[in-house]
Amino acid sequence: MSFVDHLDELRKHLIRAVIAIVIGMVFVGFNNKYIIDRIILGPTHEDFFSFRKICEWGHQLGMGNKMCISNIGINMQNTETTGQISLFFIVLFIGGFILAFPYVFWQFWQFVRPALTKKELNKTRGVIFWVSFLFFLGVLFGYFFITPFSMNFMATFSMSDKIQNIWTIKSYINTILPLVLGTGLAFQMPLVIYFLARIGIVSAGFLRKNRKYAIVIILVIAAVITPPDVISQVVVAVPLLALYEISIALTKRVEKEKAEEEALEWS
Repeated sequence: MSFVDHLDELRKHLIRAVIAIVIGMVFVGFNNKYIIDRIILGPTHEDFFSFRKICEWGHQLGMGNKMCISNIGINMQNTETTGQISLFFIVLFIGGFILAFPYVFWQFWQFVRPALTKKELNKTRGVIFWVSFLFFLGVLFGYFFITPFSMNFMATFSMSDKIQNIWTIKSYINTILPLVLGTGLAFQMPLVIYFLARIGIVSAGFLRKNRKYAIVIILVIAAVITPPDVISQVVVAVPLLALYEISIALTKRVEKEKAEEEALEWS
């Protein structure tokens, strides 16, 4: 295929991906009341799933109501003329993208797939499932673990009793989006390192040797996608560090498989 043919093929896949996102946006639009009140604003409610579970665990541990969150006290307002309209379309797009993510990635994979050899295709079976699984796992982790406790921390933090926290809905949305989407994308790390190991760019020894630098990078990523509080950064950094260790194990497995293949070729 010529360069123009490649561009035309890419255009077709992009159009299909956009159509899938639009369908997701329509679904979000029809259910906007529930999605906005119960999902997007869910972490601001005292009866949010994560808060209720933490409270239940506190009772089971005999701590009474010490782990229960009874007063979040978040007040919001809109300060721009078209603020709610623009935010509504942002919510539609992000919601549509999350719902359509597996199909969007599948379209990307369909574009890349013809360039791979049969051997490479055999090694990448299940890639759509694992990319989607890790993305949704990261989104759920960001939504149920990081977002509610970050919101609670920022809502209750005060330099003085004379200063009241009144947020704008725009600042709230702009805070939770990086938390949720950023965590979803950050959870792709094991797959990225796995494919880098497949093509020989990284090795298990390299990852172990540079673990200290990886820790610094992970802490920086955690600081970027979370609000400026230590608790949220630690909550994000710990699973990312665990994923890094999983990546090392996957890389060792790749190296073992390559060694076995080379041994078969020479035998």
